[in-house]
Amino acid sequence: MVYGVVLAGGIGSRMGNVDRPKQYLHIGKKPIIVHTVEKFIINDNFEKVIVLCPAQWITYTKDLFRKHLPENSNVVVIEGGKDRNGTIMNAIRYIEETDGLNEETSLVTHDAVRPFVTHRILEENVESVRKGVACDTVIPATDTIVESVDGETIASIPNRANYYQGQTPQSFRAKRFKDLYETLSEDERKILTDAAKVFVVKGDKVALIKGETFNIKVTYPYDLQLAETLLGGEK
Repeated sequence: MVYGVVLAGGIGSRMGNVDRPKQYLHIGKKPIIVHTVEKFIINDNFEKVIVLCPAQWITYTKDLFRKHLPENSNVVVIEGGKDRNGTIMNAIRYIEETDGLNEETSLVTHDAVRPFVTHRILEENVESVRKGVACDTVIPATDTIVESVDGETIASIPNRANYYQGQTPQSFRAKRFKDLYETLSEDERKILTDAAKVFVVKGDKVALIKGETFNIKVTYPYDLQLAETLLGGEK
């Protein structure tokens, strides 16, 4: 079974002085999180779509979905964790308790604030995890990458051709993630905030899935303006 896991645990502090987390801000006539979840529910690969958000926003999120999504949508809303990987572990525990976990149970994890993920990206993520290969959605780095250790001077300028910018989805087998996560020390858990990096650090193969430049993460006020423009292009 493949589950869509939409990560909506952030509070959106970089968006500035707003009255709600960024995933609940509107683009067009709907909240960002609704646009994102819609991409999952119209894809028949997913057994269920699990949305994880702050505890105090669970009721609000359920109300939004009742308003904007079809009645038969197989979407559940549960509490997220303290960080990204902790939130993913909450999703795994939910699956384990409700449906059971086996070696082939797979997750396609995605940022709630990336509403422009495409059907092609989702399909290629699903195809990879069904083969048992973890994957990360990326685009080639377009700017020169500069490394600085002290924050004041350049330590190195690596070859840009070898570098990519990470997006989401990130997809993997649930039990494998759980097994690796439980071997991490507390210090490692604090540092490894990225799910794909858990696999890389532990020596597992992670495949690249071609992303899209418009698969943006709505983080800053400017991104909202860009999202409105992109939404107009989707119509």
